[in-house]
Amino acid sequence: MERIFEFIGNHPLLVTAWLLTLAVLLWTEKRKSGRSVTPAEATRMINKESAVILDIRTKKEWDTGYIANSRHIPFADLDRRITELDSFKDTPVIVVCNLGQTAGSAGKKLKTAGFTQVSRLSGGITEWKAQHLPIVKK
Repeated sequence: MERIFEFIGNHPLLVTAWLLTLAVLLWTEKRKSGRSVTPAEATRMINKESAVILDIRTKKEWDTGYIANSRHIPFADLDRRITELDSFKDTPVIVVCNLGQTAGSAGKKLKTAGFTQVSRLSGGITEWKAQHLPIVKK
């Protein structure tokens, strides 16, 4: 641990350049996957902008409850089934996963496929449920 601090002390410009590069990389990767929206923002987008909810969780997770009117395409099948969403390329699409982490990768795929308004639900369905928002259970 002392060697790390010694390195930082001896090479402040190198460490600063590395941190800036890392920050820019993280920022650009986050931008590629779409903006993050809170459950409250997602609700507003659904009600006011007719946003489409894309749930990318597994079938087992989906069966535990999902947001009403959401479309279910598991992340593993997204590449193969992305054409099912072609009519929504210019519609706001909110990607939902379990905790909000996988949604970023799905958002990148959607943006690459030409979707213009991609967002991801911050905290995923877990946060949605934590805020006691409605879910559909079979």
